[in-house]
Amino acid sequence: MRIPRIYLSQHLESNKLVELKDSSFQHVIKVLRLKEEYPLFVFDGQGNEYSASIKQINKKNTFINIGKNINSTTESNLSIHLGLGISKGERMDFAIQKAVELGVTKITPLFTEHCVVNLDEKRIQKRLHHWQGIIISSCEQSGRNILPILNTTTTLLEWAKSINETCIVFDPIATMTLKKVTPESNTVNLLIGPEGGLSTKEISELEKKTNFHIVKFGPRILRTETATISAITAIQMLWGDLL
Repeated sequence: MRIPRIYLSQHLESNKLVELKDSSFQHVIKVLRLKEEYPLFVFDGQGNEYSASIKQINKKNTFINIGKNINSTTESNLSIHLGLGISKGERMDFAIQKAVELGVTKITPLFTEHCVVNLDEKRIQKRLHHWQGIIISSCEQSGRNILPILNTTTTLLEWAKSINETCIVFDPIATMTLKKVTPESNTVNLLIGPEGGLSTKEISELEKKTNFHIVKFGPRILRTETATISAITAIQMLWGDLL
């Protein structure tokens, strides 16, 4: 029997009763249709995870009993900050979902020259809320108990100004390969462009920063969501916790 994992954005403590609220209540009772005494794992997104069980179910609220603290972590030894060019709907969602599963620690959605998505402030906040939900569900599924940080949107060049550690940028006409890059610390920044890729001007500006490495990632041009998965996998294999 697979035991569900649930994220709770509240204080958790062994041997305490906790009320499930809002989306957690909906997910456990309305979606999973769990009954009283059913076992759970709950985590707070800060590294704390507990065994739990459903104690009481009412029409308007449900209480769970928090059990023992589970002293475990699935976090990589490598901190990966993903700068992700904003792409359309499902592609962006898929890229974020898989990035979380593969262990990224921070995600910054980026507006670039070839970005085809136009968002006003209201829609940006709506998108950020949606992406945060994807991050939470990905952590629940993949066994992570620390939520990756989701930064607010910014432009590519503004983001680049804030990056001081090693940053990897993929460009089809680059000559350097990923194996020739040596991170200076346990933090690696990764830039993935949108559907239309990065512009010549953007690549030129990034080349001026000594900590930005423009590399070639195979002979084929990948979709933005494919590039995200492939690049993080390669980085984790070289310097992280895959293999």
